[in-house]
Amino acid sequence: MSNYLDTLCLLERLHRLLLDVIKDEFEQLDIFDMNAVQGLLLFNIGENEVSAGELKSHGYYQGSNVSYNLKKLVDIGYMHHQRCRIDRRAVRVGLTQSGRNIRDIIARLFARHAQGLIESNALEAQS
Repeated sequence: MSNYLDTLCLLERLHRLLLDVIKDEFEQLDIFDMNAVQGLLLFNIGENEVSAGELKSHGYYQGSNVSYNLKKLVDIGYMHHQRCRIDRRAVRVGLTQSGRNIRDIIARLFARHAQGLIESNALEAQS
């Protein structure tokens, strides 16, 4: 049980550190209209169009305030939303071009970090 709890604590710590890395990147690029959680949400959605329920069930997002973050990202122009043709109550969201730009910024950040780990022999290169 102790190893399990230690692993959970480590995962939580790594997630917080990941958010700090994204936050630092946003600050360096003068991106102040969203937070790191919202940026990671954009990265994880990628080219998909999803509903709020799918974000949770597919593991894209584990937060309790997913609706707030989606609404904010739509309001500031990083996501678009569209009512489902079959069930008008359901709303699907996807990235706008601005959202894809943020996703690309985070992808480049992750690639730089992965390359640094490869160069320091902390991570093996994948072919």
